[in-house]
Amino acid sequence: MKSLIKELKKWHSPATTLLSLYIPPGRPVADVINNLRQELSISQNIKLKRTRDAVESAISGAIDRLVQISKVPQTGLALFCGENFDTNTFSCFMVIPPEKVTIYFYRTDKEYHLEFLESMVDDSDYFAVIIIENDEATIGLVKGLRVEVLEEMDTFLPRKHKMGGQSQRRMDRIHEELIHDFFKSVGERVNSYLLPYLEEGRLKGILLAGPGFAKNYFFEGDYMDYRLKKIVMQPLIDVGYQGEGGIREVLVKAGDMLKGQKYIEVTKVLEEIKYHLAKGDSNVVYGIEEIKKALDMGAIEKLVIYEGNKELEKLGDEAKKKGATVFYVNDELPEADWVQQTFQGAIGLLRFKY
Repeated sequence: MKSLIKELKKWHSPATTLLSLYIPPGRPVADVINNLRQELSISQNIKLKRTRDAVESAISGAIDRLVQISKVPQTGLALFCGENFDTNTFSCFMVIPPEKVTIYFYRTDKEYHLEFLESMVDDSDYFAVIIIENDEATIGLVKGLRVEVLEEMDTFLPRKHKMGGQSQRRMDRIHEELIHDFFKSVGERVNSYLLPYLEEGRLKGILLAGPGFAKNYFFEGDYMDYRLKKIVMQPLIDVGYQGEGGIREVLVKAGDMLKGQKYIEVTKVLEEIKYHLAKGDSNVVYGIEEIKKALDMGAIEKLVIYEGNKELEKLGDEAKKKGATVFYVNDELPEADWVQQTFQGAIGLLRFKY
């Protein structure tokens, strides 16, 4: 399954022509086919002929495969159909997921929607990140190397005015009530996103962050389910940003709190490599032949490799035999492109100079 996902991730289209379809168990196949036929009829309104033909081929391919089965399997079904515009080849994949599909999902897009399958095969520990302010919040999830923003929230919070007397107290009370209502909404979304992961045994901890005391008030209040509150990691973290940038800032500051987590470990190694490159102290090796030479001498301590290249993966296997620690990166990590483009997909730290 992982190899299929990896292959499907390579597919991209200049238009919304790649079909992703998830069918939950119990859904009548005839109903799904009827829905697709309606979509096929609608697709005839697409103006660009190349795009129209590609969408019609994808939908027809899905229908052709569905008419061959009488019932959706116990865990559901996933289909991915579309044309590779680079090679002009058409493929349609029908997959029985390893876990139960819980939603009906249909979409044609510029890439396949694989997030539902990925969550089923990802065996990494999950950590949640909540960044909370009085009027903004971000809920995120860290899965292996992947940082996913689940939701960003905000609310209107009027500025405080010094009015004096009872009017001031009334305005302060309204202000506090608005913050309480927003925190309550955030807590409800946190519960809906994170409790399923906790009940599956995947969620190992929650990093709670934000500027000032908002995070403390959120933690001390009864906004999250008590089971989630138990796994909030201490201390709470001060950060100044929301969104994905804020989540990455939290992960950097969390440091030893997430020791052993894949994202943290890889990030630390890459920072160490950047440090030595900046110093120019010859503690870094790159280039396939130079890496092989260093491995033969047992000189490499840590090796970072970009996934998806068979030659590099063989190099990683050889490095493990020589006692090096190998870290694999992919496009889920922003620095992976730097490793791939600048160093041809492999760079190592030396345990001694040779």
